Amino acid sequence: MKKVLQTLMVIVAGLSLAVLDMTAQNTPAQIRRQQEMQKWHQEMEEFKARSEQRREINELTDSIAGVQAAAAVKNQDFVLEADQVTFKNGNTVFVNSSTTFVSVKGNRAVVQISPSNFSAGPNGVGGVTVDGTVSGMQRMIDRKGNTTVSFNVMGIGINAQIEIYMTQGTNRASATIYPNFNSNTVWIEGEIVPYANSDVFEGMSL
Repeated sequence: MKKVLQTLMVIVAGLSLAVLDMTAQNTPAQIRRQQEMQKWHQEMEEFKARSEQRREINELTDSIAGVQAAAAVKNQDFVLEADQVTFKNGNTVFVNSSTTFVSVKGNRAVVQISPSNFSAGPNGVGGVTVDGTVSGMQRMIDRKGNTTVSFNVMGIGINAQIEIYMTQGTNRASATIYPNFNSNTVWIEGEIVPYANSDVFEGMSL
């Protein structure tokens, strides 16, 4: 019996020494490394959670802006504030959305293209401003919910057809301006906002 007890004591002592030896293997540097890894994993999880929250907020914001834009277009009370313009020769320039736009307010439309920040231009804000009367307004919505709006604008300095394409669920839009008496087609891209929410600056019309 004593031999059995002695044998058990030896085994227990051996196990204790093994555990102490394993613990001793975790040097301070290894412990710091483990702590750093745990902190990194925690920060990554927090970053993913924040990113997902921002994505949801952005989607909600885009959705609200899209609903407002669709309603404004339907009511003929909107402004397409452009951030870039592409000309017939293929040149694309980024522009100030407060000075390059297409606006519709009831039966009046304004087309202002101001690609220059260095020259006043005919309108005083770096380009050309023309306004006229809207006619033939048509609005079509495809199966995916994308909206296409087309109308004519006729005035002293303009006689053109304008076609606006707006993607469903957002207020991003593009417009093509087709002059009726020449082939100087212009394309603009930007965001549609209700007329009352726009801060564009209208220059002097031709």
